[in-house]
Amino acid sequence: MLEYILRRLMIMIPTLFGITIIVFVIINLAPGGPIEQKLQQIRFSGGMGDAAAMSGGNNSGTAVVSNEVLEALKKQYGFDKPLHVRYWIWLKNLSRFDFGESFTYEEPVVDVVISKFPVSLQFGIASLILSYLISIPLGVFKAIKKGSKFDVATTIGLFIMYSIPSFMLGILLVVFFAGGSFVDWFPIGGLYSDHYDDLNFFGKISDRIHHFVLPLTCYVLGSFTILTNLMKNSLLEEIKKDYIRTARAKGLGEKMVYLKHALRNALIPIVTGLGSFLSVFFAGSLLLEIIFQLDGIGMLGYNSVLSRDYNVLMGLIFIQSLLMLVGNLLSDLAYVMVDPRIDFK
Repeated sequence: MLEYILRRLMIMIPTLFGITIIVFVIINLAPGGPIEQKLQQIRFSGGMGDAAAMSGGNNSGTAVVSNEVLEALKKQYGFDKPLHVRYWIWLKNLSRFDFGESFTYEEPVVDVVISKFPVSLQFGIASLILSYLISIPLGVFKAIKKGSKFDVATTIGLFIMYSIPSFMLGILLVVFFAGGSFVDWFPIGGLYSDHYDDLNFFGKISDRIHHFVLPLTCYVLGSFTILTNLMKNSLLEEIKKDYIRTARAKGLGEKMVYLKHALRNALIPIVTGLGSFLSVFFAGSLLLEIIFQLDGIGMLGYNSVLSRDYNVLMGLIFIQSLLMLVGNLLSDLAYVMVDPRIDFK
């Protein structure tokens, strides 16, 4: 097992290296970079006296920026060096976990990501826990009651919920429950109220839950429906196997057969998704964050693409890629914990 873990860790290095090279080249060759956007601000801003003077005193919207200003901007953003040199500098800084400075926020990328981190972290962890706490028991109960009215009704309900995109559900929830056109039961925007600091401990918990209900419902919906059906189908597949028939022949009750013998093996497909728990730290959803006015990782990534904030983009992509690779490794290790018969060599 140790040899397998070391081999997987060694594979991660060239994989991350390849991802960063491809992404770095693509985003740096894309048109409309930070220098072009800064030049647009200079040309169309009202207070460009120095730049206009350097270009012949023309302060109109069609002013031509001088070469001195252009060279200064290239040096400021690090574009005065060839592409491969910039990538090498980025790699050296990465060894210190330094992703550079954000062009937009004019702060270190790590500080920018950390400032947006709490929103995505809280919704990511809450949605992961709720998805598994609800879907596993519900899937087991649906398998036990297969063909019953409960199974049929919940299957129809899950199918309807899965068919509704999370962003569309978010819009409907806002319209119906957040003061859109009907009732105003839930707030929109932020993680807590303005008077949050004045509340007592239980008041703060209640206020957080009040703000979490609508967006968390949208976060949980997709994964919840998939996991429930996966749990049900996996358990139904297990109870058809010979060792289950043998357990029944020995006189074991249905509860013991399902929960002690079949459930453990049925959980193996479910374990596949557990490795993704690391990705909950960056579980930003752009559309949901726009709908519910949440300033999280999804919004940060979107704004970084629009503003061509290369350093922030590289930081987000690197961290998410690393978490994905580590999560895949943890999924494999979780297989062994659930089923000791599995042996990676």
